[in-house]
Amino acid sequence: MKRTMIVAGVLVLGAGAVMAQQEIAVQQDNLMKSIAKNQYGVLQKMSKGDIPFDKKAADQAIASIEADVAKIAKTFEINPKQDVVNATYGSSQKIWQNKADFDSKIPPVQKAIADVKGKIKDVASLKTAYNTINDRCNECHETYRVKLK
Repeated sequence: MKRTMIVAGVLVLGAGAVMAQQEIAVQQDNLMKSIAKNQYGVLQKMSKGDIPFDKKAADQAIASIEADVAKIAKTFEINPKQDVVNATYGSSQKIWQNKADFDSKIPPVQKAIADVKGKIKDVASLKTAYNTINDRCNECHETYRVKLK
């Protein structure tokens, strides 16, 4: 009877750990989706003319990206060792194998944001801002993001 209770306890703890790992992976995925929503859903679409230029919306998107980028290092402290179920992209294990390098990719993105913040006046300046930020983001994605589907 004791063995059964111990096995059941271990299984419950194991299931809880798996759920906690998935929760961490979901938090990481949600943060990246939030950045992508503003970067691609607002800035890129405006810069391509897919949606009308709106300075206020562009400034809000930049501010949201700036706030989210500041959360990356903390959000990616823990390696969930799994990907979000049905996610298109995931985090490479290289993040936790070389965390210092991963973290070093964040300040250039923050600098790019600071350099363009408040300078978007028209579609041309928006395109420059989008490309500046996106180039810095891609430096990290090339190494630390994996396509799952």
